[in-house]
Amino acid sequence: MYETAGSYGDDSPIAAFATAPVNSALTLIRCSGKRSIELAASVFEPKKINDAPGNTIIHGWVISPDTKSGKLIDEVLVSVFRAPKSYTGEDSLDISCHGGSASGKAVMDTLKSAGFRDALPGEFTFRAFLNGKLDLTKAESVMELISAKTELSRRHAVMRLSGSLLNEINEIKKLLVQVLSGAEIYLDYSEDEISADTDEAAGILPNQEIAQQALSRLRELLASWNVERLYQEGITVVIAGRPNSGKSSLFNSLLKEDRSIVTDIPGTTRDWIEAWVSVKGIPVRLIDTAGLRESSLSAPIIDDVEIMGIERSKLLLDEADIVLYLIDGAVGVTEEDRDFVFGIGDRGSGIGDRGVEKREQGLITSELRVEDRQLLVLWNKADIASLPAANQFAPNKLVSVSAKTGEGLDALYEAIASVVQAQEEFQLSEVSASLGTERQKKLVASACAALEEALDMALQQQPLDLIAPLLREAVNSLAEITGEVSTADILEEMFSRFCVGK
Repeated sequence: MYETAGSYGDDSPIAAFATAPVNSALTLIRCSGKRSIELAASVFEPKKINDAPGNTIIHGWVISPDTKSGKLIDEVLVSVFRAPKSYTGEDSLDISCHGGSASGKAVMDTLKSAGFRDALPGEFTFRAFLNGKLDLTKAESVMELISAKTELSRRHAVMRLSGSLLNEINEIKKLLVQVLSGAEIYLDYSEDEISADTDEAAGILPNQEIAQQALSRLRELLASWNVERLYQEGITVVIAGRPNSGKSSLFNSLLKEDRSIVTDIPGTTRDWIEAWVSVKGIPVRLIDTAGLRESSLSAPIIDDVEIMGIERSKLLLDEADIVLYLIDGAVGVTEEDRDFVFGIGDRGSGIGDRGVEKREQGLITSELRVEDRQLLVLWNKADIASLPAANQFAPNKLVSVSAKTGEGLDALYEAIASVVQAQEEFQLSEVSASLGTERQKKLVASACAALEEALDMALQQQPLDLIAPLLREAVNSLAEITGEVSTADILEEMFSRFCVGK
C-alpha cells in the first residue's frame, strides 16, 4: 500500500533518495521510522535484515512483493542502524543501489509498496532534532555544509556542526540566568525583608558586571553574521567593458574553463553568463556581460539582439557588489572608457554620464567619482600592450592583467579580496563561534536589544520587577536558537527549506 501523505513529527516509515538518481556508480536511499527494518526485510532476500545488529552491512537483493516467484529488482548493500544509535535516533537503513535513474526508482517504488512514504524536505534531520540527536544550531549547520560554496564556508559550517555555536550560546545563557536568578531572588522576598537602602531596593541590577559581559559576547556574535553571510551568499562581480576588450577571456580564465565564446569579432557575447568561483575563500558570482557601446558608433552595426544584451548588462551593473571594467590595452583608453569610469559612481547613471574631469593626451588626471569598493579598472592584454608608465587613469585602482596568459590574475584576486575586506561590516576580530543563519541572527539581535534595555533601565535605577522580564526575554531568545524553546510551525517552516533526503 503506497503512503504519500505525512507530516513532520510522526514516526511513520519514510524513504528518500540521499543521492541524485543519475548515472553514477551508486545511488543511496535512506529509510527511517517505526517498523522500517521490518518493512525493508519484507522486500529483501535473504530475510536476515530483521536479525542484523546495528552498524552492520547486509548484502542481498531487493525483490518485488507483487509476484510469488520473487522478481529481482536490484542487488544492494543495506546498512542497518538500530535506535537510538542512528542519525535520526530511530531504526534506520541506508540502501546502496546501482547507479542510474532506473535502478534507484525501481527500488524506491518497491519500498513504497512495502509501506514506506516519501520523506518530507529535511524530515530526517527534523527527527534527529526531536529525538535529541541534534540541537537546532547543529541541524541548521547540516544544510549549511551541504550548500557551502567554498572551503572556508565548509570549515565554518563544520565548526558549528561540532558545537562551537551551541557552546557559546549556552555559556552566554548561563551568564544571563545567573543575572536573572539574582534579580528574581530579590523579587521573591517581601519589601519588609529587604532594607530600603540596599542596592536591590534602589533598582541596581544584581551581577550587573556579568550582564555587561554577556552583552559584549552577544554583540560579537551579532557582528559575526555579516562575515558569515558573505561566505554563504557570496558577492556579485560583473565583468564589463567595450566589445572585444577581453571580458569573455577573463571570465574563462577566472573560471579555469571555457564557458564563454571568445572571438576577435566585437559583440560576440549577446547576453550575460554567470558561474560561481572562489576568490580567497569568498564565494563570487561572476557574470560576463555583453560589450558596452553606444548605438551611434559607425561600425560595426549593432543589431536588436545586441542592444537587448547591452540593456541587460546595464541592469546587472546595478546588482553588482564589484564591477571589473576592462580597458583594451591594445586600443588604449577611449572616450567610452572615460564615460563609464567617471559615470558609474552614481549606480543608476549607466553609460554616457560624465564626471568632472581633466584630460591630458588620452589619459584622465582627476580622481574617480566612484566608491573604491565598487569598481576595479583592469588594463587587459598586458601581454601585448603594457600599462603606460605615466598612468593617471584610475591610478589607485587599475590592475594590469592578461586574460589570455593569466598574467596579473593573482593581483586581481588580492584586489577583489581587499575591496571586500575594506568594508566596515566585514571587519571582525577572531571569535570562537559565529552565526550561520538569518534566524540565529534575528534571535541574537532580539536578546541583545532586551539586555541593552535592561541595563539601561538599571542605570536609571528602575525597579527590578520591570527589568527582570527583559532578562527573561533575552534568555528565551537564546533558548529558541538551540531549540529549547520552539513551536511546531516555526520548526516546520525551518526544516521545509532543507533538501529531501537530509
